[in-house]
Amino acid sequence: MASELRIRTIVGVALIAVALGALLSGGLLFWVLLSVAGVLMQGEWADLNRVSAAQKKLSMYAVSVPLAILCPWAAGVSWFALGLLAGAFAFVLVATRAWKLALGLPYVVVPVMALLLLRGQAPNSYGLLLAFWALGLVWSTDIGAYFAGRSIGGPKLAPRVSPSKTWSGLGGGVLAALILGFLLHRFAGLPIQLAAASGLLAVAAQLGDLFESAMKRRAGVKDSGTLLPGHGGVMDRLDGVVAAAPLAALLYLLLGQG
Repeated sequence: MASELRIRTIVGVALIAVALGALLSGGLLFWVLLSVAGVLMQGEWADLNRVSAAQKKLSMYAVSVPLAILCPWAAGVSWFALGLLAGAFAFVLVATRAWKLALGLPYVVVPVMALLLLRGQAPNSYGLLLAFWALGLVWSTDIGAYFAGRSIGGPKLAPRVSPSKTWSGLGGGVLAALILGFLLHRFAGLPIQLAAASGLLAVAAQLGDLFESAMKRRAGVKDSGTLLPGHGGVMDRLDGVVAAAPLAALLYLLLGQG
């Protein structure tokens, strides 16, 4: 048990260090990290949907096309990238006739586009703030939900999907995300509208977690993969980000530019 906890801690610290390093760097390095994570997530999505090895490889190749065009040295976040995503989705759908497999492409690519859009805002420090807000509120939601759920307990949030989640945990996660949002408003200049929306994003992050839990339950597995010792797969670590990041980008476009 102690050895497993040590491995989990070491891997967790390493993941945070890599994520923060890429986030601070922005540009090419941030895109590389997100793209690698995206291809790996598509592979895990394929495994959860129990498709053949050939179909899995085809979908991973297909998702790499819109991810590649998102490179800041290429088209970046653009309508062209969205067009390639639509084309890749249609290709996988026609080639495999597995619509659930094809749905993995927008599941992977849209959050990557959202994070790159936020990180790419000028000036660079503002883009860093926006991307950190989108990622940090997911981390704070997880932490707040864990401690509130453990200390308060109470009714289960979705017992058939994730027996460990409680309504008190959801409340703790929302509170933690709001605290982070208003701290970023007070000390870093995050627009007040976005700070106030942090609670909504916390709910989205929890829904993303529940969605992946439902997929794993249907597939009869505990984790989406085994790549990260003590943590499962890449989807297990980013399920909340998948739901929260696109909403964060949308809220920024609607509310954060005024």
